[in-house]
Amino acid sequence: MLDENCIFCRIIKGEIPSLKVYEDDKVLAFLDISPVNKGHILVIPKNHASNYLESDDKDISACAVAVKKIGKAVVRAVEADGFNIGVNTKKAAGQIVMHTHLHIIPRFNDDGFRHWPHKQYEEGEMEKYKEKIIKEIGE
Repeated sequence: MLDENCIFCRIIKGEIPSLKVYEDDKVLAFLDISPVNKGHILVIPKNHASNYLESDDKDISACAVAVKKIGKAVVRAVEADGFNIGVNTKKAAGQIVMHTHLHIIPRFNDDGFRHWPHKQYEEGEMEKYKEKIIKEIGE
């Protein structure tokens, strides 16, 4: 199932060109046109879902397997020191295209890319968040 207004669905259908690096019956992977580092790949499920939380578990599993396979290849191909896997879910998290996608970002020891800043919990606050999250997982 595809969404005719979704740019990634249009890439899947071949209406918009992309530089594909991998494709199977469930997943398509291609170079990101605005890479963090050269070799940055987007891995998308072929079934449309607007974000990770709305994706079918089988599609997420297929993407995870593809990320592992492609990640190994990217590290070797671009001689990276490692890679990050990123998923932006919803606009507040930086999601721009509303079709589930995972980023494979090659990393180099001196690439200057910095991770997010860290915050601290107040005394006793971690336990409260733990309990709230466990409650939501159970529902």
